[in-house]
Amino acid sequence: MMRLKVNGVEEDVAVTTVSELLAVRGIDSAARFVAVAVNSSVVRRSEWSSKLLGPGDDVEIVRPFSGG
Repeated sequence: MMRLKVNGVEEDVAVTTVSELLAVRGIDSAARFVAVAVNSSVVRRSEWSSKLLGPGDDVEIVRPFSGG
């Protein structure tokens, strides 16, 4: 278990990669229009399964949603 900041909220997670983080949050990594940045650097989709996360990392997950 490690502590990450995800979209501005600190939380404890049991993941090691960006792909695993997306999966535990219920986000399909194959879905279009999803972007991820770790410590202010955009991570390419092709690197999500190999991008290791570390304690204290700041992760931003951006995806569109509808509503008003």
